[in-house]
This record gives sequence, C-alpha cells and structure tokens, in this order.
Amino acid sequence: MKDHLAGAEQAAKCLTACYEEGPEVFLQGLRDGVEAQGGMTRAARLAGLNRERLYRQLSRRGNPSLAGLNAVLTALGLRLRFAAG
Repeated sequence: MKDHLAGAEQAAKCLTACYEEGPEVFLQGLRDGVEAQGGMTRAARLAGLNRERLYRQLSRRGNPSLAGLNAVLTALGLRLRFAAG
C-alpha cells in the first residue's frame, strides 16, 4: 500500500478510499502515507508539529484535531475537500 502513497495524486485516491472505510482505516492510511513520504520526523517538521504529538495523533487510539489533520495533509501535498453526496 505504501507504494500507492508515495505521490500526492496516488495518496489522494488511496486516502479517499480509506476514509470511506472508516476512521481507523483512514488513520492507518494516513500513517502509511506519512511513512511513504519521508517519515514522521519529516512530516512533523513540514507540518510545524512536535514529532511526539504527531505520533500520538496518528496512533491507533489517536484523535487528531482538524488543525493537526490539515497540517499533516498539507505536508503530504494534499487538501481536504468536501463534496455533496
């Protein structure tokens, strides 16, 4: 799966599919995306977050804030979008 998360376009498609499966699958996909694009240290630096905080937010029991989620997505070259169902 990590190969599909290395580029922004592929990551966007994969994370969209993960989101549709539920929060736990989405967080796993986001963790995999962070690892595929350089790791937690790099993502934390780009997102302007503390590395330990990022680990906690993206952990299995994590509950990232919208601001934290947006910062991580931006670090991965992604944006959050809304669409009518």
